[in-house]
Amino acid sequence: MAIALLGFGAGLPFLLVFSTLTAWLRDVGVERTTIGFFAWIGITYSIKVFWAPVVDRISLPLLSRWLGQRRSWILLGQLGIAVGLVWMSLLDPATELWWVAVAALLVAFSSSTQDVALDAFRIEAVEDSLQGAMSASYIFGYRVALLFAGAGSLYLAEWYNWSLSYGAMALMMAVGILATFWCQEPPHISRDQRNEQDAAMMDRLFGRPMHMERRPGWERWLLGAVVCPILEFFQRNGWLALLILAFVAVFRLSDITMAVMANPFYLDMGYSKSDIASIAKVFGFFMTIAGSALCGVLVIRWGMYRPLLLGAILVSSTNLLFATMAFVFEGGAEHPSLWWLTLVISTDNLSGGIASTAFVAYLSSLANKSYTATQYALFSSLMTLPGKFISGFSGWVVDGLGYGQFFVVAAILGIPAVVLVLILMRRMPLPAPAAENHSQS
Repeated sequence: MAIALLGFGAGLPFLLVFSTLTAWLRDVGVERTTIGFFAWIGITYSIKVFWAPVVDRISLPLLSRWLGQRRSWILLGQLGIAVGLVWMSLLDPATELWWVAVAALLVAFSSSTQDVALDAFRIEAVEDSLQGAMSASYIFGYRVALLFAGAGSLYLAEWYNWSLSYGAMALMMAVGILATFWCQEPPHISRDQRNEQDAAMMDRLFGRPMHMERRPGWERWLLGAVVCPILEFFQRNGWLALLILAFVAVFRLSDITMAVMANPFYLDMGYSKSDIASIAKVFGFFMTIAGSALCGVLVIRWGMYRPLLLGAILVSSTNLLFATMAFVFEGGAEHPSLWWLTLVISTDNLSGGIASTAFVAYLSSLANKSYTATQYALFSSLMTLPGKFISGFSGWVVDGLGYGQFFVVAAILGIPAVVLVLILMRRMPLPAPAAENHSQS
């Protein structure tokens, strides 16, 4: 229950600086090219690896004594999100677009900081055999939050206005904040134990005594917090580490790229905000949950890699349904029916549920528990960085070529993930965080 509620707090801000924000901007008449560039705010999630060592190793004054290392950083991120959302609710994108971007950047930075601490909390809180259940609970809470941030915010914008909608979302961050106070801090090794572990790791990685105890404090921190996690991952996996990182980088390339233009596409097709909320968000939510549940069964029966392959194929191919819809109705056909939207949303969210559930479990299996925050931040940053960067040009592509060609390009971007998962299936078994961690495989 605790991790599900914390997952709710993690998922709530994501759409509010991503697809829900694009709907708001399009609704007030902002050009699609400009909307596309707003996707670069999401790069904040992709570069969190740079401050993950700070979150992992440095304790916050007062808060850490009260709540512990992980929960104090989670709470700080949650408070930043709430402040940023309140600020956004007080702005008008038609006249204060730059300030909207700044406020959204505050939300994204705070959210990504919360994610670093929460990912470490989630992995450290239970033993490896329960990581699958933890991932499922976290994703459930995260998806429920996406329902509120997606459908809920659109309904409120339709019935009232966007300002009230974002203000209400800020209030809902109380769910995650209360969960932070309710849950218990996971056990940690002491600072002396951490230093001994870092020293032993550095000696083993470099094959000779590194005399960490003689080095200045800042150098010991840098080597232990930044160098050790990265070197440990590469030593454990060898040259296949590059293949794994490449796969992580391209797995979500297709769906992140198309997601920026999804809500503008629905609005330009003539659907109302309540139509989008009811079908794309509410109905889509249940299809995503169905996909996640199906993936859980498939992982038990097939293992990790085949559900990953299935998810990669489905996520890429469902973009062709969006392209078909765009080609048909941009070609002069009558206004698309709600059945068209339902069909496209059903397949897209079902495939997304399969892909995301398998991928979160896969990323969790890659991390060594001694370096959870930094290593998982590295994986999750790589997971979104290419897609966020490319999606910044999505509005420019749509304005230049049209929605149909854009979705075809998004489908093509999913091919590298399919190829790489096939290679990983042949080259290596399910990765284990470390021999002593007894991976859930």
